[in-house]
Amino acid sequence: MDYSKDTTFHKKGEHFSKNDRYELQGILKAYPGKPSLRELAVMLNCAPNTVRNELERGAHPHTGRYSAARAQRDYETKHLNSITKSRRLIAGRFVAWVSKMLLERHWSLDVCVGYAKRHNLFPKQEMVCTKTLYNYVDTRLLPIRNIDLPLKVRRKNKSNRVRQHLKILGRSIDERPASVLTRRSFGHWEIDTVIGSKSKSDNVVLSLAERKTREYISLKIASKSTDGVSDGISYLRYLFGDKFSLVFKSITSDNGSEFADLSKLEEDTKTKVYFAHPYTASERPSNERSNGLLRRFIPKGKRIDSYDADEILVVSDWCNDLPRKILNYQTPGDLFEKELDRIYAV
Repeated sequence: MDYSKDTTFHKKGEHFSKNDRYELQGILKAYPGKPSLRELAVMLNCAPNTVRNELERGAHPHTGRYSAARAQRDYETKHLNSITKSRRLIAGRFVAWVSKMLLERHWSLDVCVGYAKRHNLFPKQEMVCTKTLYNYVDTRLLPIRNIDLPLKVRRKNKSNRVRQHLKILGRSIDERPASVLTRRSFGHWEIDTVIGSKSKSDNVVLSLAERKTREYISLKIASKSTDGVSDGISYLRYLFGDKFSLVFKSITSDNGSEFADLSKLEEDTKTKVYFAHPYTASERPSNERSNGLLRRFIPKGKRIDSYDADEILVVSDWCNDLPRKILNYQTPGDLFEKELDRIYAV
């Protein structure tokens, strides 16, 4: 049988198929003498190097005789090992842990990734990045949905508005030392109030966030008034005693009327009080961010007086036990305790 002008249906650029291998074996048996690589390449419609590699693949270790069956077994074995395994399957344990942390402890996907890396909870090859986790959520490869991600479905575009009749209750934030912006110094706080319903008879949460450690304090006070805020500050002074001015070196507030008496702190403590520019929440970012976490548990419209003081403290404890990316996945609570240890050791 003469194969000198016959060609197969093999397509250039594709792997040899099982039929191609048996075709090559038939040519080698039928061809008189030993055909060259180029001749075999023309017959099989492929490159000479492809033929060389295929002959080596199917060669008997002693005789060198080509076997299509041997070449096929070798191909299947090597090809099986070359297939990239699904990252979703490899990262199964990690993904299950992430789902548990998000649903039970309300962590974000990025917090899960960062915390697991920092504490070496999983081998690196068994983890996926934050972006991949979000892709898994979108493609339903996780037992969670976008609605389970507290911030993803709440983001809105806000338009800028020019306000008039602005009021400033005291020393402007412009007078605050520039070093406070670096967040390297402990003891600089931001303060705000969080309302539930719009009823004047409802209680209010007085919230404070420390800029360096992101420690969050939330206190239930009687009302959104100067008396309510004063009661909250008085409790903190009682709690920290003679170390109050070391823990609270400065407090930055907005210009809400409830903070009208806040500057009185300077009369009998070393704490400095500053007021942000009106309608500029971005000058108190740590407090705003922490209030956003609080809203996961106390949504707008829900009366604060339906929660007792201990329940509100539990929320702030959760916030302080939440690893933060900006803190290299350490928790505010741990960092705050270290700062207190330094203060009380003096």
